[in-house]
Amino acid sequence: MPKISVKEIRNISKTALMQHGALDWISEEVADAVAVSESVGNRICGLYYLESYCEQLLSGRVDGQASPDVQLVRPGSVYVNADDGFAQPAFSKGLTEVLKIAKKNGIASMSVGRAHTCTSLGYFTKKIAEAGFLGLGLTNASPIVAPPGGKSRIIGTNPIAFSVPDGTGGVAMQFDQSTTTVALGKITMAKAAGKSIPEGWALDEDGKPTTDPEEALKGTLVSAGGYKGWGFGLMAEILVAGMTGGRISKNVAPLKARDGKPHNLGQFYIIIDPESGASFYNRLEELTALISSEEGTRMPGQYTVPQTEVDVPDGLWSLAISLSKAKHSE
Repeated sequence: MPKISVKEIRNISKTALMQHGALDWISEEVADAVAVSESVGNRICGLYYLESYCEQLLSGRVDGQASPDVQLVRPGSVYVNADDGFAQPAFSKGLTEVLKIAKKNGIASMSVGRAHTCTSLGYFTKKIAEAGFLGLGLTNASPIVAPPGGKSRIIGTNPIAFSVPDGTGGVAMQFDQSTTTVALGKITMAKAAGKSIPEGWALDEDGKPTTDPEEALKGTLVSAGGYKGWGFGLMAEILVAGMTGGRISKNVAPLKARDGKPHNLGQFYIIIDPESGASFYNRLEELTALISSEEGTRMPGQYTVPQTEVDVPDGLWSLAISLSKAKHSE
């Protein structure tokens, strides 16, 4: 298994996207998200997704030349129309405007609509925190979760991410998690590797627990904490679909399928200026000290250190190289 620099991953990913029809600046935005995911060990949202991006650029499920349109719909609300393009450039286009509003008002929201899947939601909320604001992000996905006690797929894994600034340009805390026990990618990777999955991750078509990833993919995933996770998944579904105008999960085709309609998903963000609080950083410092005082405990994401080189499976890296050399044909 070769050790590859994150810089090289970024460059190869950008080249692959451009070779399949994406504009330079759009490829740069998406490739950065791929590289950052790899740097923190999140392969599901990294190189694992590159082939799908390239295939869907060719099939038309995502427009690599879309021009995001930023609109101020209310004094505290920004809407970005991704125009069936990637989520990363749409977010980037709207971020500067929404941060200005949050600084002025103390709080603001940004809805990104008509977008491709954003993969790692924490990639976006981290950018908000690094700019000095609290960032809460939500999104939905293709249906794979049934209501507790049911068998019909209604919502997706519907991730939620939350990033907290440390006051010095860094991140004091961050979590980025699906509202299911595990992300769907964990199931598909287990199937590809020919491995079983732990009981409690998924149910088969009959609503019974299964350790077979193939049966899980025919059935449903389990909400984290049962009714509690289901509630958070529904919260994400309502806010995202309602505020961005994106499709509800039930109407979204499998995200990695080569052919089909554009994803038309949404991402919804709430941005808060901590300086609008009474004593934000004092309380954050107090809480962090309490949590860190016990050996083996930490704030979520507190000691995450992005790597400059990562191990990449031979087959996956060979595929990335091949994609970077494939010539897009009109």
